[in-house]
Amino acid sequence: MSEAETEAPDLVADVLDGDHRALARTISKIEDRAPGYRDIVSALHAHTGDAEVIGVTGSPGAGKSTLVDKLAKTYRDRGLTVGVIAVDPSSPYTGGAVLGDRIRMASNVGDMDVFFRSMSARGQLGGLSTATADAIKALDAFGKDRIVVETVGAGQNEVDVVRTADTVVVLVQPGSGDDVQMLKAGILEIGDVFVVNKADMDGASTTVSDLQEMLHMREGATAAGAGHHGAGAAVESDANADDKSTDEWDPQIVETVATEGEGVRDLIGALDAHYDHLRSTGELDRRARTRTAEEIRQLLRADAADLLEGEIDRRGGMATLVDEVRARETDPYTVADRILTPLADCVRERRERDDPVE
Repeated sequence: MSEAETEAPDLVADVLDGDHRALARTISKIEDRAPGYRDIVSALHAHTGDAEVIGVTGSPGAGKSTLVDKLAKTYRDRGLTVGVIAVDPSSPYTGGAVLGDRIRMASNVGDMDVFFRSMSARGQLGGLSTATADAIKALDAFGKDRIVVETVGAGQNEVDVVRTADTVVVLVQPGSGDDVQMLKAGILEIGDVFVVNKADMDGASTTVSDLQEMLHMREGATAAGAGHHGAGAAVESDANADDKSTDEWDPQIVETVATEGEGVRDLIGALDAHYDHLRSTGELDRRARTRTAEEIRQLLRADAADLLEGEIDRRGGMATLVDEVRARETDPYTVADRILTPLADCVRERRERDDPVE
């Protein structure tokens, strides 16, 4: 038995016992994809499902980090424990989080019940890597009441936050044109709560009015099952569910001045209202099913890709295959068939062995 295999049970036990150092080590293993991390995540999975997960997104400079800091502080004032994952741009040299060393939780320094971790998006700008989703599971199993995921804010890929969050908060700052850009980038469709931060700036009321108008325009699309609110249809077994609620959440707009903590309580009120709505309509379970289905597909794609890369290497590497295609000795379809055939044969043989024909 390897060292990783012998360490995993103890690490899992320590996380479940509330050991913060064990939690930090677990997330490090998850982020590094270290040997044994899958066993750890699998063991923690049975202890998840209690935390509320909030995704916070928006353009750079909108004040996400400051708002998350104040949000965590207010939750702590209410006796709730908080985990924060800040997904930062990946370093082109190390793959680590470029902004990982910055001080982002000034209001919560020294509070052991606020666990902050800056993680790399691993090349998926604005997206949440599989490692981030696994880190959320670790925080959930640890017992955090609220988990806040703050994303980079890099445009179209920001919709990835939907896959891990129960509630999506989109930040806009007045006078920056962010509202128009969000509409173009598809960000408008994923928000459950919209925050006009820096509401003491000129143009805040105009930004609120613009958002109200655009959300009104969005209603037709969501009714047709588009965007975040129609995501449940992605799970085939639920696509035609007779009991699916027709109740739609009316996205709320909250004005805040995060640097002063103004409006944070109103934001928490909106978050609580949305979570209550998810539970009462059954949407909470539908979103969880959709996330699970997408997670399974992602893992299958990643593992299958690793198998295919190994087969490519066995056949001389991609450069050799490209040379053969460029020399017109073969073609891309034939190459793909050659690589996939042994894998397909293995699957077929396994299927026939497990399910023999009568």
